[in-house]
Amino acid sequence: MPIQNLEPWLRGPKHLPNPVAAHMKRAADHIREDSAKALAPLSSAEIWATPHGMASAGFHAKHLAGSTRRLTAYLAGRQLDEAELAESRVESEGTESAADLAQAIHAALDGYEELVLALPEAHFGEIREIGRKRIPVTAISLAIHIAEHGQRHVGQLISAAKLAKVPNAG
Repeated sequence: MPIQNLEPWLRGPKHLPNPVAAHMKRAADHIREDSAKALAPLSSAEIWATPHGMASAGFHAKHLAGSTRRLTAYLAGRQLDEAELAESRVESEGTESAADLAQAIHAALDGYEELVLALPEAHFGEIREIGRKRIPVTAISLAIHIAEHGQRHVGQLISAAKLAKVPNAG
């Protein structure tokens, strides 16, 4: 089987500074590929359909991109500004196309990868503060959570996309 047909984590070792960063890179690759594949065949109406009252594929894509950007801001050691806080309130609304949503996910993951790949192993235990309550977490816990959260929403995006393609699912 050609290596590109395998899931990203099975494509061999990445030659990066440490294996944790390499895995985070593979997780980002997996999120990118799965979300793009799920979104590509959808019409605008299907993207924003709410099958069986579920959140739409559009919501999950928009939230995946937005939450990755917001969590990456915390990973960078900064708090969110008002615009970043406001964007989460409109993630369930939209008219973005599949290509627009896939691009937003890709851009958010690019920012995530940049920080993860630049995070020295010696700094994994550094504290980052989350939210207005400034809840302390370690940098590596936050980096791992970003990938976990992305995987959770890409799974929901795939389910919503499949249901949106079923006649009378919305």
